[in-house]
This record gives sequence, C-alpha cells and structure tokens, in this order.
Amino acid sequence: MSNPVVNFNEYRSRMNDKLLKGASTNLKRIFSLDNQAYKEGSLDVATKELLGLVASTDLRCDDCIKYHLENCIKEGLTKKQVMEALEIATVVGGSIVIPHLRRAYEY
Repeated sequence: MSNPVVNFNEYRSRMNDKLLKGASTNLKRIFSLDNQAYKEGSLDVATKELLGLVASTDLRCDDCIKYHLENCIKEGLTKKQVMEALEIATVVGGSIVIPHLRRAYEY
C-alpha cells in the first residue's frame, strides 16, 4: 500500500533536486530565504511552522500545507495545537479553505 507522506516527501525531494541543479542564482536565493525564515529566531521554530501552516492554508497550497504539517509534528506540536491553528486559518480564509482543511486532516 502506498504511503501518502512517503510519496509526497520522495516527490518533493526529487523535484527540488532537479529544480536546483540548473537553477538561477535568484531561484536558489528564494529557496535559501525560505529555509532561513523558518529557523529559530525571536520566534521558535514550532510557532513559525504554525504560521506557515495558517498562511499556506489561506493561500490554498496543498503541498505547502503538507510540508508545514510534517514540520509541526517534527517540532512536537500536538494534533490539538495544529487543529487550533487550522481553525484560525479557516476563520481568516473563510469557507473556501474548507476543502484544504479536509485534505490537511486526512494527511
């Protein structure tokens, strides 16, 4: 049986490698900026991942939602904490984010 988490991570890793292999300096900088933004700073990593999850939900990016869900779990956030953040995303984004909420919960 295929595992959606494993499949997503394998695809993401494979495609990022392909993208970055011949990428311009600008694209490499964007990837680096994204990586740096989620490191520990005035806010801890878990908080930043919740912020990323909310923004990704409101922007309706399923790949980004999956990415931040995994990082929330890696940071030790509970299902209850993640769901509370997703509730805020739904309030901010409105009913249009409900399909993404469903997929996030399933993932």
